[in-house]
Amino acid sequence: MTPGRPVPPPLGKVLTPAAEPGGTLTAAMGAVSADSGLVPLTIARRAPKADDVEIDIEFCGLCHSDVHATRGEWGSRPYPLVPGHEIVGRVSRLGSAVADFSVGDLVGVGCLVDSCRECESCLEGLEQYCERGNVGTYGAKDPRNGGAVTQGGYAGSIVVDRRFVLRIPEGLDPAAAAPLLCAGITTFSPLRYFDVESGDVVGVVGLGGLGHMAVKIAKAMGAEVVVFTTSEGKADAARSLGADRVVLSRDAEAMDGAKGTIDVIIDTVAASHDLNPYLRTLRLGGALFQLGLPPEGMPPVNPGLLIRRRLAYSGSLIGGIAETQEMLDFCAGHGVACDIETVGAGELNEAYDRMVAGDVKYRFVLDTKTLHTPSEKADA
Repeated sequence: MTPGRPVPPPLGKVLTPAAEPGGTLTAAMGAVSADSGLVPLTIARRAPKADDVEIDIEFCGLCHSDVHATRGEWGSRPYPLVPGHEIVGRVSRLGSAVADFSVGDLVGVGCLVDSCRECESCLEGLEQYCERGNVGTYGAKDPRNGGAVTQGGYAGSIVVDRRFVLRIPEGLDPAAAAPLLCAGITTFSPLRYFDVESGDVVGVVGLGGLGHMAVKIAKAMGAEVVVFTTSEGKADAARSLGADRVVLSRDAEAMDGAKGTIDVIIDTVAASHDLNPYLRTLRLGGALFQLGLPPEGMPPVNPGLLIRRRLAYSGSLIGGIAETQEMLDFCAGHGVACDIETVGAGELNEAYDRMVAGDVKYRFVLDTKTLHTPSEKADA
C-alpha cells in the first residue's frame, strides 16, 4: 500500500446496497476515494433479468484507464468504484429469454454493457459511438437498471445483458484473452477500418499495451510493420513481437529515411508529442489514427502536411460488439494474444504503480481466485 493511503476497510465489508432477492454478493477490489488505492470490498450484483447472463469471473485485465478512473484523474467519479473492463469467465446463470449461451460457456465482457440500441450508430453495430451515450462497464449510470452505477470486473461475478456478452473462442488462453477486450479491439478496429492487408506498411508509435497488440494484429493481417520508438532499448522487443523495422524517432536521419514509406500509423502514445514528423512518413492517401489520449494539449498539426498528400488524421474508440467478436475470432484463428503478467488481488496497487512507471510487458491480468470470500450471501 502506498504510504499515506487510508487503511483498507475490514475484509469483505459491504459498501453497496444489499443484494436483492435472487441477486448475489461478490468479492471485489475497488477504490473508496481518489486516494484510497484498491481495497477489499463486497458488492451486490442484480438477479439476472430475462435477457441477462451471470458470469463467474476468472480473469480481468488491468487497463491504464482503470488507474485514471480510480484515482480521479479523469474528473469526479462515484465511489465506491470497482474497475475492470477486460473480463473473462464462465456463464453461471441465464435469464429466461437467453438461448444463445449455456451455463459453462467461456465468455467475455469488454468496455460496454449497454447502449440505447436505437440510434443510427447502435443500429450500425457501432455501440461505442452511441449518440445517447453508451453504458460503460464501470462507473456509469445504467438506465435500464434503475440508474445504478455499474461496477466492473475486479470481482468474483458480474451480470450483463446477453447482447454485450462475447464468446471466447477455443484456442485462446483465457487470461491472455482478457486484454483483447480493450487493447485488442482498440487496435484492431482502426486497422480493419483502413482495410489493412498484405502489402500494406503499418507504423506503430509506442510499444506498450496497445502498441504491442497493434504490431501483432497488423502482422497477422499480412502487413509489414514499422515500430517508431524513442527508446533504442525497445528495438529487440519490437522485433520479437514481429516488427520488420524499428525507427528511433529521436534520430532525425532515421525519420528522414522513413518519409513517404508508411500507409497507416497507429499512434498509441498517451503523452503530448509532435505528430508532424510521423505525418511526413505517410504515403499519399495515408492516415494516422490517434489512440492514446494525452491529459494535456498536443502540439499543432501542420495542415499543409495533410493537404499536400491527402492525409487523414483520425481517432478511433474501441469497437462495437460485432466487431469485437470478429476481433476475438481473428485472434484465435491467427494465434494472437496479449503478452501478460498475472497478478493477485494483493498486488493490484503495486501493479498500478508499475503501469504508471511503464514497468510491464505488456499487460497485467488479475486472477480473481485471489479475491477474498464475500461476507454474506443473498437469499435465493
